[in-house]
Amino acid sequence: MRKSGILMHLASLPSEYGVGTMGAAARKFADFLSDAGQQYWQLLPICPTSYGDSPYQSFSTFAGNPYFIDLDLLASEGLLDKKEYVSVNWGDDVSRIDYGRLYEQRYPVLKLAAKRFLENEPEDFETFCELQAFWLEDYALFMTLKDTHGGCSWWQWEDELKRRDHSAIDKVRETMAEQIAFWKVLQYFFFRQWKSLKQYVNDKGIDFIGDLPIYVSQDSVDVWAHPELFQLDENLMPKEVSGCPPDGFSATGQLWGNPLFDWDKMAEDDYAWWVGRIDYFCHIYDVLRIDHFRGFDSYFAIPYGAETAKDGYWKQGPGMKLFNAVEAKIGKQPIIAEDLGFLTDSVKKLLADSGFPGMKVFELGFDSRDTNGNGYQPHNFIRDCVAYTGTHDNDTIQGWFASADPVDTEWAREYFRLTKEEGYHWGMMRALWGSVADTAIVQAQDLLGLGSEARMNEPSTVGRNWQWRALPGVFTEELAQKIHRMMVLYERVN
Repeated sequence: MRKSGILMHLASLPSEYGVGTMGAAARKFADFLSDAGQQYWQLLPICPTSYGDSPYQSFSTFAGNPYFIDLDLLASEGLLDKKEYVSVNWGDDVSRIDYGRLYEQRYPVLKLAAKRFLENEPEDFETFCELQAFWLEDYALFMTLKDTHGGCSWWQWEDELKRRDHSAIDKVRETMAEQIAFWKVLQYFFFRQWKSLKQYVNDKGIDFIGDLPIYVSQDSVDVWAHPELFQLDENLMPKEVSGCPPDGFSATGQLWGNPLFDWDKMAEDDYAWWVGRIDYFCHIYDVLRIDHFRGFDSYFAIPYGAETAKDGYWKQGPGMKLFNAVEAKIGKQPIIAEDLGFLTDSVKKLLADSGFPGMKVFELGFDSRDTNGNGYQPHNFIRDCVAYTGTHDNDTIQGWFASADPVDTEWAREYFRLTKEEGYHWGMMRALWGSVADTAIVQAQDLLGLGSEARMNEPSTVGRNWQWRALPGVFTEELAQKIHRMMVLYERVN
């Protein structure tokens, strides 16, 4: 069956409290998706954000973002009084997320709810902690230690804590039990609300497509708790870090800065950490998109301390050995491979051998800055792919037309027969839905016809990324019916 969906991060949902959450606005958006004849709601990673506010740089690969916990739902359970949060200034611009203010204001409110929760702790809290102990124990300890060290990175802690000396860790667990419990409660809140939201969404006939970053942040519990799985030196610092080489969009490449996996070490236990990670998220979401899939074939290594990615080089990844191990342990799973970037014959073979559908992105197919975009024009599509107008790393359609080379935009206008009367964004979305791709995904910003001010992320920049929020009331019934009509025309709805 031909399907379609919308890419809309939870953080971008409208709400009165500074950031999108898993409450009423999320359910209202699910209603909109259903009315619009959509089968997928695609998210960015829902893990906690760290410095830079990127969901691809998290303190934990397994934890949920506490900002997404809905305060009204906590109030409905008697854990908060509305007056404790409705009067808080959550930001001065309802179209942008103020992460600094969120960090300062959200946790005091959540601590009130957690305190009341622990005073009358339900039986299932202990069960939750036991089931999630494989990551939750270390995460709660890690976040407690970060708090007590003023937020500084784990490699700046005292040596016995940095290296996880058993007696030092046991002492922290004993003396800081209350703080550790707080971080566990937040995860209980998060996943209870997530389970409820997912049930609501699934009941509407909509599946969640979740996003799994290939790398984890250096300042994360994942690296702190499992340093042996990463390419670190004797001081537990990275030898080399992640990124991608220079291209038409960036003359110096992209310096992501994540520590690289020690794939040889991981192979010793048949990639157990990765198998567990993929298994975990295949239960959290309905479909899993794995970011930077080409990094499993070969990955770009940049010397630690380098200011740009220009001196990086390619190293061999695990290839099908990893995905064979995954399938052997947990069976075949619904996975999408984000196979964008510099695609060699070996990357293409890895995609074919995996059996995962890859991605096609309209904007890249018509942008001369992207030398890897050949094949992203719809006449080159195959059925077994997931096609996008653009992703979170691309500009919006309207923004692209305003900023790309005029030769490129004229090519797109002629190719798609675009008119200002219809709107360039509608013309390109219509072409996407009409393509042979089994699955078509559009950004919410493109449905709304927004410009570069609504762009989610511009790689290799800092300052205004990840901040866009939809205004209340923009996802109207009229818009839903217009989309639904397109789904009928292009046979993407029953």
